[in-house]
Amino acid sequence: MPSLHWTGKDKAVVAAREVPYRLLVAEPSLGYGDPDNENLLIQGDSLDALKSLLPVYAGRVKCIFRLIGKLHQ
Repeated sequence: MPSLHWTGKDKAVVAAREVPYRLLVAEPSLGYGDPDNENLLIQGDSLDALKSLLPVYAGRVKCIFRLIGKLHQ
């Protein structure tokens, strides 16, 4: 299996472990399309979002698109 390596990875892994898991809460007013679709759009802190996916989606995620920077200027 491929793996990613970068300078400071060990510290990043330790820091990520210290971040608590968060529960994803659907906001129906922001939903779009078929509610039974398995696709998710999560807006928020990247680490919080990824950690919230682990309990249910570990090993099942096909693609993660992470937008870096501001969405609106």
